[in-house]
Amino acid sequence: MDMTGERLIPAPRERVWAALNDPAVLQAAIPGCEALEKHSDTELTARVALKIGPMAARFTVKVALSDLDPPARYIISGEGQGGAMGFAKGSAEVRLEEHGPQETRLTYAAKAQVGGKMAQLGARLIDATAKQMSDQFFDRFAAQLAASSPAPAAEQPAAPAPAPGLSMLSLIPKEFAGMPLAFWIGSLLFLWVLYLLFLST
Repeated sequence: MDMTGERLIPAPRERVWAALNDPAVLQAAIPGCEALEKHSDTELTARVALKIGPMAARFTVKVALSDLDPPARYIISGEGQGGAMGFAKGSAEVRLEEHGPQETRLTYAAKAQVGGKMAQLGARLIDATAKQMSDQFFDRFAAQLAASSPAPAAEQPAAPAPAPGLSMLSLIPKEFAGMPLAFWIGSLLFLWVLYLLFLST
């Protein structure tokens, strides 16, 4: 079974790469994932409850990452055992490309093989289930990144321009009783001079 697809993820490429390597994000995104344990930067183990048509089982899946080229590309390989239901194994090449400053185009090309009772269900049912699980994974994955993206800063209202500083000169009227202020100052000085003259006589 071969499967390809692509998605636009609402986050920068570095954040998408980090999320693809975050066990908590992956566990929340993988349909039916009950546990996900990271053993190293390239090895994980997952327990997944899976239902295909009338059959249901729990798979223990070993996952390995290889050919890492952060934050652009890696290959993810896995093999799962579902007891009487059979087994599944496969790999996928995942690529991340920048799509604007806040979006990333994720493309994948996967190959998978199933055996045991699952193989008896028919390729059409298995393909449809794989496509459905893939869509659910990327919907959940993109939703987590969208929810954790920082909200744009609210526009702050422009601060009002500071009021011009008041000075003593601005408080003095330019006219008084219809006459310029210079007239009154000159008159007062003239009266003061007369007063001094009279005092000195």
